[in-house]
Amino acid sequence: MHSVRRVTDDICWVGGNDRRLALFENIFPISRGVSYNSYLLTDEKTVLLDTADRAIGDQFFENVEYALSGRALDYLVVNHMEPDHCALIGELIRRRPDVKIVGNAKTFQMMGQFFDFDLEGRTIVVKEGDTLECGKHTLHFVMAPMVHWPEVMMTYDDADKVLFAADGFGSFGALPGHIFNDELDFDREWLADARRYYTNIVGKYGPSVQAVLKKAAGLEINMICPLHGPIWRSDLSYILDKYHKWSSYEPEEKAVAVMYASMYGNTENAANVLAAKLADAGVKKIAVYDISGTHVSELIAETFRCSHLVLASPTYNGALYPIMENLLNDMKALNVQNRTVAFLENGTWAPTAVKQMRAKIEEMRDMRVLETAVSVKSALKRNQEEEIDALCSAIVDSMR
Repeated sequence: MHSVRRVTDDICWVGGNDRRLALFENIFPISRGVSYNSYLLTDEKTVLLDTADRAIGDQFFENVEYALSGRALDYLVVNHMEPDHCALIGELIRRRPDVKIVGNAKTFQMMGQFFDFDLEGRTIVVKEGDTLECGKHTLHFVMAPMVHWPEVMMTYDDADKVLFAADGFGSFGALPGHIFNDELDFDREWLADARRYYTNIVGKYGPSVQAVLKKAAGLEINMICPLHGPIWRSDLSYILDKYHKWSSYEPEEKAVAVMYASMYGNTENAANVLAAKLADAGVKKIAVYDISGTHVSELIAETFRCSHLVLASPTYNGALYPIMENLLNDMKALNVQNRTVAFLENGTWAPTAVKQMRAKIEEMRDMRVLETAVSVKSALKRNQEEEIDALCSAIVDSMR
């Protein structure tokens, strides 16, 4: 049976969901699975916008055949050549040998790298501003390089004012039958996954996202159709504002994330004492993470959300605790910037973690480092309460 849902009178969702996949890109845990969105436009011409991951191939083709209702498929528009969206192109061509494939020059370069089928006579190469007439619908092609691959483009339907946004505006999480943002409690159930998706998949490429947002501002958009997660058909300003903040590296909230690494619980205790003092001082939004038990993708999402970070780590073999070093390397790789950072260290004979964490942070852009830090030797003692108080005060003062 099909699971097709109508998006507009002429556009159907023909994607599917994978709740068995444990790791997206074999890196990111996805406890709620993921959706692979694909769309079919039926007009004088029929247009399929992207395929899907091989894991949902049977459902995808059943949906496409149902939505076509016996009609030929005229065009396949390829907005993104990553395998979770292009894996079924070869099978689609086998089933629909007359289909014309629409993409840009880089699209077809990558297609030749992924597949061996003959592209001769099958391709329509488009560039920025080109259009495809389908009847009452005209598709406009908007290049979106490095959001988050170099060949990415978006497609705008001027009849229904729909932006097919490739991997932009997407989210982890399988769709529960509902496919629209206003059918869901997005803020409570989806925002964390949307943030984690953006920050870890696209977060490095903020300037490229900003360029696309400027292009989108010139379009009248009633609906955003991403390749993962819910379709946006209401309150578009909500998700556009999130993307503006994330891509400009502006903190989403005035909040403190305390991220600690602890071997035997002593560094953890110091982090908890600091968190309690921050709460006593009136800080409303505090999150505390044991980074050994929290996937780094969740920590990265929090570095984008929070204005203030407290990094607490033991010294390990004269170097940084490896998991803290990994977090800092990921922060640099994903272009985290414009945050206020405080440090707490531990070491039984030679604590040097603050010096090493500071050096890592100073490699990042526009990071404000608080001079006040706490150095614990083995375990926090009562006579260090003033040091903790001073660090708490420095954080609170910097939030004003």
